Formats: sequence, C-alpha cells, structure tokens
Amino acid sequence: MTPTLTKREVDIMAIIWRLGSATVGEIVEHLSDDLHYSTILTMCRTLESKGHIGHELKGRAFHYSAITQPEAAGDSALGRLVSKVFQGSREMLMARLVSGEDVTPEELRRMRHQLDQRLRELDP
Repeated sequence: MTPTLTKREVDIMAIIWRLGSATVGEIVEHLSDDLHYSTILTMCRTLESKGHIGHELKGRAFHYSAITQPEAAGDSALGRLVSKVFQGSREMLMARLVSGEDVTPEELRRMRHQLDQRLRELDP
C-alpha cells in the first residue's frame, strides 16, 4: 500500500511516530493548533480505516500506534512533491534543497557524501 496522507494526517502520524503510541488526548496536546478532541478522534478513525494506524484498548482509552512507517510515508510524499512541484525532476528538487541560505557547509558535505556513496553503488 502506498500511503497517501493529508497534511493534518501527517501531523497526527508524526506525533504517533515520535511517541510510539498516543491517545487522542495526547495527540490534541501535541498539536500546534487548537483542534477539538472529536475532530482528532474522527481523523484517527480515518487513519485506522486507511490502514495507517491501529489501536489497543488500555484502561478506558484507545492507544493508537503506527502501522505505516515514516519512511514509507516520506517516500510517497516525496514522490508526489517531485511529480507535482518539480515536474518530475529530482535535479530541480536537489537544486532547491541546496540553494537555501540556511543550508550549512557541513550539511552540503554530508549530502555530497551521500551522493558519492550512491554513485559508487550504481557504478560497477
């Protein structure tokens, strides 16, 4: 299954990934904006019906945990970004990533190292 998550679903998943599992109340506490408990509950049910999270009853509360891993969600989101924003060009995405003023020389060196490593894997 290729995960397709909305912006708000990514926000909820990020909290669950970070905490390991979370109740709706915990998710509400960790969100940066003010959303109602019932809204988050509905979104958790939607995420569960899509197969991204599961729940376990502990005491009187459902504790939601991730089924979809961050890497899978990231791959899907990145693919959509490359396709829709950068016209399918990974080069355009990379150029945008490295052109930001807040990119440090050390980050650029690490990126170059990763690119060099990938090239060694592909070149016999």
